[in-house]
Parts: sequence; structure tokens; C-alpha cells
Amino acid sequence: MPAKPLRDLIDFARRNSPFYADLYRDVPHGVEDLTLLPVIDQTAFWAANTWPDNRLLTGPLTDAGVYTSGGTTGAPKFSPWTRTEHTDSVSAFGAGMVRSGLRPGHRVANLFFAGELYGGFLYIDNALYHAPVENVRLPVAGSAPDDYIADLIAAFDVEVLAGPPMKLSGVADAMNARGLTTESVELLLFGGDLLFDDLRPHLAKAFPRAVIASLGYASVDAGLVGAPVPGHDVRVHEAFPNRTLVELVDEVTGEPITVPGVPGRVLVTNLFRTLMPIIRYPVGDRAEWVDDECRRFRLVGRTTEGARVAMVTMRTEDVREVIVAADTERVLAGMQLVQRRWDNKDGLVLRLAYTEDPSEALTRHFIEAVHEARPMYPEYAAKGFVHPLSVEWVRPADLATNPRTGKLIPLVDERSHT
Repeated sequence: MPAKPLRDLIDFARRNSPFYADLYRDVPHGVEDLTLLPVIDQTAFWAANTWPDNRLLTGPLTDAGVYTSGGTTGAPKFSPWTRTEHTDSVSAFGAGMVRSGLRPGHRVANLFFAGELYGGFLYIDNALYHAPVENVRLPVAGSAPDDYIADLIAAFDVEVLAGPPMKLSGVADAMNARGLTTESVELLLFGGDLLFDDLRPHLAKAFPRAVIASLGYASVDAGLVGAPVPGHDVRVHEAFPNRTLVELVDEVTGEPITVPGVPGRVLVTNLFRTLMPIIRYPVGDRAEWVDDECRRFRLVGRTTEGARVAMVTMRTEDVREVIVAADTERVLAGMQLVQRRWDNKDGLVLRLAYTEDPSEALTRHFIEAVHEARPMYPEYAAKGFVHPLSVEWVRPADLATNPRTGKLIPLVDERSHT
């Protein structure tokens, strides 16, 4: 499906989606300036995207593929794509992988995760299939044991590994533990999370010839966001030409950021996705422009929408609902999520403010409640991809707040992004 002019996309969405009709009730017809449109409120967006009585989609669900966005509780957050939308998306993503170093004939092991409507593995497999260069696809999947993947690399002379950073790290662990290195791997393509510099020496030991590159910036809910920009800084991306529009806005005021080096929320508008329109959608990341033209941006962390811990999405409001429901003794006076990184991997901390001295049993109770709602987190912790979930008890005054507004900061990202 060809990309729509922005004005046509806006008119189509408000004409066919009850959600967008309500959202744009006070927006004049014929608007062509994104900044005149409201930013999507994710809670309202997903509340409208339910079955039955869907108020978000612009038409019936007849010829589509459905992925699910990572949430923690409540109704699943389904993200449908028409056949042509999906083809357009993976074709653009596949072309981006060529910019990252995919060459004709490369043998590629796909180490992303699959199952339960998760889109990572299938999306990358389709992107490789639609890439503009020939390639050999090895559909391994992230659930495969690291030792098995190490053997596969040797058996097939695998040249490219594509996967989330912590899976790539796990394979490197398996090879380093066996004293193995491989000369065949030329390219490590990562996605789904930031790849931190502390992993580079670890990866280089197992894959001494490999170049590390982003395979692109996308999400299940927002779809395409940014194409990789070749260069030493793997966090730099830019909008896909004729496919996406990327904005950075101030996290407090919502005003557009138009100068380099100032972090803001990433908003994306998808110009060809019409069944579930994505217009000024907050992706959940922070970024800063790196050029005066405001075309290329560098990812610097997560916003308050949720934490991305390895491949696990922990939305702040969903986790809050779990904690509030589990707080039957009413000992809490507030909470926030804290994302940290140590010993080369990420971890998530529940920072809980208490009114009465908490017990160890209560700490376990809250952790178990979150585990029950989001079982993927303890599964990934058990595999060593992330640190186990923990609780940090504080007094209410010790919760981090915005110095400008005094408002609670739902998610504190304490990882170094330099």
C-alpha cells in the first residue's frame, strides 16, 4: 500500500476510526501540520483497541496478521496489520538491514523470540525474506540453547547473527566457556533493546571479526520507526523515507525539540498503516537529534511509558495495577520502576514507598504478584538474560520526582547511556 499524504491519512483516520474521530473532534479539517494534533494517550489508545466493540480500527479484521504488544496485565494489546501493510513494513526493514551490512549470500541465524503472538522472530524472518539481497535464512529462534547455536555456527559457517543483545551475549558466553572463537561471523545485528558498550569486549572475544550494528528500530505496536544509520554509533537512526515521520518532544511541555543534544520523547507517525492508524504515537523511548537538520536521532533511554528490560516490556501503569491490587494491607504510599544495569545486564527494581515497616514476606508477595502477571520476566531471569526482580523500600520523600513540576517520575532509568 503506497504511503498516504499526511493530510489524507489524518482525514482517513478521523472518518473511519471512532477513536480518532473523538480525538480530533476539535481539530480543523485539512490539517497538514503534525504539531497541531494531540499526542496519543496510550491508555486511551489501548482501551479503544478491544474485542468486541473495537473503536480504534478503521475497518473489519478480515485479511490481517495479528501480533501482540508486550503488556503486563489486563486484556492483551493486539496489533493487527493488513497483508500489504506488513509487506511494506518488512520490505523497508529488510532494506535497512542492507544498510547495516547484510550482503548477498550471507547466512543469517535468526535468534529472536517467537510464540504467543510475539512478533520479533516472524518479523525479522519476513524482513530477511523481503530484503533486496539474497540471503540464507536459518530460523533458529531465541529459545534454542546457546550451546546448540554455537555448534550451528560452526556447522554452517554462519556469517550473521540477528537477535536481542542478551541472546547474542548468551551465545558468546557459551563459546567463551568452551574456549571457542569463530572467524565466520562477520556481522552481529541486534534489535529490541539498546546494546551497551560493556557487552562489546565480551562479544569480540567470541566473534573477533564481527561488526556490531542495529538492524533497525521498530516495535509491535508502533511498527516501523527508524532506519539504521551506518557508523560507529549504533544508537543513531533516522525516519524511513516515505514511510515514517519521527518527532522529538519535550517530556513535560510536549513542545517540539528542534536543536541537537536535547533529549525528548520519541513520537512516530506511520504513513502507510491504515487499519490501526499510528499518528503521533509515543514509542516509549527518549532520543536526541544529532544533526542540525533534525533528521537523525540517537536513542538515549526509555520514557515513563514503560521499562524495556532485555526483551521484556514492563509498562508502568500495568505494573502499578498489579502492585495496588496486591497491597491488601495498604502499606504503600507510592511506587516507581527503576531500571539499572550491572554485571553486563539489565535489571528492574520496584521502588516502593511504605507507611509501615515492610516484612520480608510482603516483599516476596509483591514480587510474586508481578511474576504471576508477567511470567516472561522470571523466565528470562532464570535464563540469565536479566537480573531477578527486586524491591527497594523507601520513605515517600525518597521517591524521585520531576524537579520542574514535583510530579512523581513513574520510571527512573539509571543506566548509563554514554
